[in-house]
Order: sequence, then structure tokens, then C-alpha cells
Amino acid sequence: MLLSQLLASLNISQDFSDVSVSDIAYDSRQTKPGCLFVCIKGSASDGHRFAAQAAANGAAAVLAQEPVEAPGAQVILVPDTKKALSLVSAAFFGHPAQHDLKVIGITGTKGKTTTAYMIRSILEAAGHKTGIIGTVGAAVGEEAIPLPNTTPISYEVQKHLRRMADMGCQYVVMEVSSVGLKDHRVHGLPFAAGVFTNFSEDHIGGVEHKDMEEYLACKAMLFSMCPVGVVNADDPSVEKLLENSACRVYRYGMENAGDLRGGNCRHLNLPGLLGVEFTVAGDLSFTAQVGIPGRFNAYNALAAIACCHQLGIPVEAMERGLLSVRVKGRVEPVPVPGNYTLLLDYAHNAVSMESLLTTLREYEPRRLICLFGAGGNRPKVRRYEMGEASGRLADLSVITADNSRFENVLDIIEDIKIGMHKTKGRYIEIPDRREAIRWCLENAQDGDIIVLAGKGHEDYQEIDGVKYPFDERVVIREILDSPGQ
Repeated sequence: MLLSQLLASLNISQDFSDVSVSDIAYDSRQTKPGCLFVCIKGSASDGHRFAAQAAANGAAAVLAQEPVEAPGAQVILVPDTKKALSLVSAAFFGHPAQHDLKVIGITGTKGKTTTAYMIRSILEAAGHKTGIIGTVGAAVGEEAIPLPNTTPISYEVQKHLRRMADMGCQYVVMEVSSVGLKDHRVHGLPFAAGVFTNFSEDHIGGVEHKDMEEYLACKAMLFSMCPVGVVNADDPSVEKLLENSACRVYRYGMENAGDLRGGNCRHLNLPGLLGVEFTVAGDLSFTAQVGIPGRFNAYNALAAIACCHQLGIPVEAMERGLLSVRVKGRVEPVPVPGNYTLLLDYAHNAVSMESLLTTLREYEPRRLICLFGAGGNRPKVRRYEMGEASGRLADLSVITADNSRFENVLDIIEDIKIGMHKTKGRYIEIPDRREAIRWCLENAQDGDIIVLAGKGHEDYQEIDGVKYPFDERVVIREILDSPGQ
């Protein structure tokens, strides 16, 4: 691609020599001959310091927001290189969100991943191949490419959008984090719709946000980038969020007046499936059944319904998509031959475990069994708190390994037991996680709910600096298929 074609997206048409550009790089170590190097200022390093190295590696041109020395490469100055990287990356990959895909952006403190999967499930039930970019990676179907951030840097966003378009996707659902918006990782991306789930304290301090006001202001940026904003009318921050929005607003909620209202929320307990069901009123009228447990998931489902309604998706697809939705590693059901329920979940701290176990307790299991460990080389207080949470809320805790990293798993288990001993909860210790899972399967009783907590979507176990393959879905299948099961 010609440099002039990339710079046209920045409204630059003169004061440079046109050359062919082979790729775009934002890390000097990844610079290849003929590429365009973009100097990005990050929290840990400043790409402007490496412009000369990028030129030495063969960069044909350098985009910078301050003067740099780059012998052999032409330097083009722009006001903001993060915004520039987003725009030139979109041009380099052929503007996939403008020409080939409809992209739905989801922001909020909680519920982004689940809502994204619900929207994808509905769209696919309507016959639209749909990709996801977010916490679990860049996924099409069962194939997921891991990502370093929920919302990756703009070049990676555009690269994945192009890949998804080339794979035949018509839609992409993207989790848009507040930090991603702050860093302009989706700058200039034409979203078909934006969704707001909720707002609460999180991501304050360090390199994230200085205070709650900045945190909300960054989330609000999404609603100046889409024609319609689908927002939670029950969240007290919603009016502040929309102060400077340029989009048409569509409201959903369970309590306050909105275009779409949910009500009569109740548990759904079917063989091998825990979920919720609720009535939908307002612009649509039907009963939604959701294949994920927890009343809070009724809000996520209502957000998905409202968004898909704005996209013109029929109710029949909403009904099928919500009942069949599965979120990898988030209260994910695993088929088992017995009359009990087996779930996988990513809960790996006390807050998430408390929420998970409290939700599952509402389904009145015969026994609630929680298998979990704790990460090595992490604050010990987390282990105490997790032990106490499981001891209070589970009928039986199976304490085992997680990612022990460079610690001895037995030492980690002893720390977990400190918290466990603050309760009257029953527990057993099985340090080998595979054997702990085997014990749960062999000792399950009718009506039990067994949750394997901590790994979720992860497919490895980290021990002594080595990541060993460990996908709990595979482990469960191997155990069930082994002789004697």
C-alpha cells in the first residue's frame, strides 16, 4: 500500500515522499523493511526513543508527535500518534468496519463478556456469522486467539476485524474497555451500536484512571462513535454518561421507564441447565429464557435483546440464542452422564467466588461443591479470603492446585485453610487438580451442583514457570471416557 493512501486517513497530502508501505509497526523490535513505524507513548516506554532503531531496521517512514532522529526514514509529525495509529491501521486493512462488518461495542464495569456472548448467540441464531473481541480473545466459532488486553491496541483490532471479515463474519461484538477508549484503541472505528451495561468503582489508580469521573468520561466516549446507544436506564450514572453523546438513545431496564422493560425474573432449572427467565415488555413482548444462571444475567440478556432489536433481529432468534448461549469459563455447563450439574467458572478471588456461590446456592442444590485453588506468587490474603468464602457458602470445598507458579502447591493449600478454618465448612485436600476433578465426578450425587473455579477459559496450568496444557473440558472428557467410569 502506498504511504499516501495511509496518510489520506490523517488528511495529510503533502510534505512527504510517496513510497510503498509493507506493514505498520508500533514496536521497533517488530519493524521490517519498508514498514511505517508509529511512535507510541506508553506507560512503561516511549516509542519516540526507538525511532532511530526502527529506521535502522528498515522502516521507510516514521509517524511521531514530536521531533525524532530516524536516519534513512522520513519523519511525519502528527498531533496524536495513538489516534493516528488507529486511523492508518484501518486504512491498511481496508476499513473492515466501514465496508465489510457491523461492529457492536459494549462498555460497562461488569457484564461485558457475558453480554457480548449473548449478542453473538442471538446473531448466529439469526444466521449471521459473528466474531468476538474481548476478554477471552479474538474468537470466531470455537477458535480463539489470546489477546494481551480486553481491547487490544488499534493495529491488532483492525487486523482481527480484517481476519474476521475474510472468514465470512457479518458482525463483530467487541468489549470496549475504558482504558481502550482512553488510549484511542478504537479511535475512528464506526460502531453500528454501542451498549452500556452498568457502572461501579473499578480500575482506579496506577496507569488506569485517576478517579471515577475520568473512568466514566472514558466510557462515555463510545457514545460519540455510534448512531445508537443502548443503555441501562436503571443505572444512576446513565444521564452523566450521555451528557455529551451524539447518538440516538435506546433504554432498557427492570425498574425505571425505558423502551424495553424486563420483569418477573425467576430461576430456570432444567436438566443439565441452570438459567433465568423473565418477561420482556415495551417495544417487544415475550418471555426470555437464558441458559446462564443468576438474576444479574437477566440485565445482560435484556441489554442483548435491546441491542439486537435495534439491529432488526427477529424475536425468534433472540429466544433461541439466549437459551443456547454459552460463555466459555463463565458458569459454563459441561455435559455429564449423571443427574447432577457440573460447571466451570473463572472465579479466582473472594469477591467473584462469593458472587458465584451465592448465585448457585439460590438454585437449592442437594450439595454445593466448590473445587478451587489459588495462584502462586500472589498476595496471601487472597487465599485466606477465598478459603473463607468457600467455607461459608459451599457444602464441601475441594482444595487443590491452580497456577502455583513458583510456589509449592502444598504451601498454598495451607494458606487457603487458614481462611477455611474461620468457618465451619467441610473440605478435603487433593493437590493434583486432575485427581481432584476425578474425585468430584466419582462422588457426585443426584441434585448436586459442582463448580470447578479458578481456571474458566484458561487451557493451561502454570507450574515452575512452565505452562502445561490443562483444559478442564478435555480433562473431564478423558476422565469420563477412561475405563471404569
